Amino acid sequence: MKVCRFVPEGDALRRGRLGLLLEDEGVVVDCNMVRALDFQREGRYDPFGRADRALPSSLHEVLSLADDPLGALEESLGLYLFLRKVGDLETREGAPVAHPVDRATLLCPLDRITSYRDFYTHEKHVAASFKRRGEEIPSAWYEIPAYYKGAVSGFVGPGDELVWPSYTDRLDYELELALVVGRDGRDIRPRDARGHVFGFTILNDVSARDVQRKEMAVRLGPAKGKDFCSVLGPVIATIDEFEWEPDLLMRARVNGEQWSEGRSGDARYSWARVLEHLSRDEWVRPGDVLASGTVGTGCGMELDRWVRPGDEVELEVEGVGVLANRVGRKRGEL
Repeated sequence: MKVCRFVPEGDALRRGRLGLLLEDEGVVVDCNMVRALDFQREGRYDPFGRADRALPSSLHEVLSLADDPLGALEESLGLYLFLRKVGDLETREGAPVAHPVDRATLLCPLDRITSYRDFYTHEKHVAASFKRRGEEIPSAWYEIPAYYKGAVSGFVGPGDELVWPSYTDRLDYELELALVVGRDGRDIRPRDARGHVFGFTILNDVSARDVQRKEMAVRLGPAKGKDFCSVLGPVIATIDEFEWEPDLLMRARVNGEQWSEGRSGDARYSWARVLEHLSRDEWVRPGDVLASGTVGTGCGMELDRWVRPGDEVELEVEGVGVLANRVGRKRGEL
């Protein structure tokens, strides 16, 4: 399944709805509204309230409260297929249970991110980063899957502007695969790791390179070099869509020209190892986002090519989709 968050056409308040993207049909299924219509057909009291309790239109709530989030979403999909078969696709009030993709706007697929940790698992990118500093890769990198903790407030979704802060002259994209945690855990064993994964999405870890360089020079951060903008989307492809430890082709294009290509399977550390390390004496919780770090060649810094205001940046990951955003103007400039 491809899980998304969307705004139906005409909703000026941009109230995001939990949806399933059915690419073959060209529609987005409203999971919550499907439940409401089903309760209405059964003649139940307060069908919309029941639907909010059965499957809220918040993915974070579903991940946090449902014993089996994937099962709950699969049930909504099954109900939609039944309703489509019988030709009943609107509530009595006229609310549709599915919307054409071209009449819906996709948002960041998670309405709330519990925490964000970005790992540093691709050796090709790590080597290029340290080479620019005139240093060798530290031996510690080969011992643990290191990560930084980022802010969750700056996340945006497909189609949103890539923010260019007033304090940087070097904006960069980063092509990454991100894992969304679906079940809490502590001291997770590698053989059990898959059961804690909800799915995978694309991450653009937008970076202010000149500021990041200063922060890293004092062995702190990154902070202001990263926290202003990160992008997730366009969907979360659920774990059942993949072989465990998927090896996915990843590409980045700027204004239609391919700049980057790599594979998620090139990472030194597996997702099982990442979850084992992260959860040691610490809770991993639903709605946590864990990123792989930049795939080899997956940023402008490695290529000495830099995005400019107005550029269209597209990140593509096999089995997930294409995450497209336009670079904004530097804040404070007319």
